[in-house]
Amino acid sequence: MKKIYKKNPFKTPDTYFEEFSDSLSTRLREESVKLPKKGGFALPDGYLDGLHSSIQEKLEPKGTKVVPLNPYRRYYLAAASIAALMLMIIGINWNITKQNASWEDIANTDIENYFENNAIGLSSYEIAEVIAVDGLEISNFLDSQLSEEHILDYLNERTDDYEELNLEEDE
Repeated sequence: MKKIYKKNPFKTPDTYFEEFSDSLSTRLREESVKLPKKGGFALPDGYLDGLHSSIQEKLEPKGTKVVPLNPYRRYYLAAASIAALMLMIIGINWNITKQNASWEDIANTDIENYFENNAIGLSSYEIAEVIAVDGLEISNFLDSQLSEEHILDYLNERTDDYEELNLEEDE
């Protein structure tokens, strides 16, 4: 930002404003005032006579420039859209052939969430009757390590009064 200077570079004589009106009136009373006899501005001869017609000529619409459009532009756009469509179809088919869903890809928690959120009308006993027990071994249940955090999260989600369980770390 510019600095604001306290000193004013312009100065007037001390009695300038008191004497200004007197000096102006005396200069106007004098006959030697040199005012021009003719005005400073003059119109050319016949200017106002031809003004209307010159304005009308300027307002008349002239032929506009015609810019020829490239006739091949439509073909380029059509070819580009077809190429984009083909790339999209190939990309979709490529992704579909890569992904083969299997039961191993689905997490156990996803299956549990599906059964919890979708009412299928089966109780846990009815589901247990359908599951084959032949493939299960007791070691599958014993090997899984449950951490204390998982147990507390399970109790927090499943119980209504988690605070009333009186879980203390000293016990």
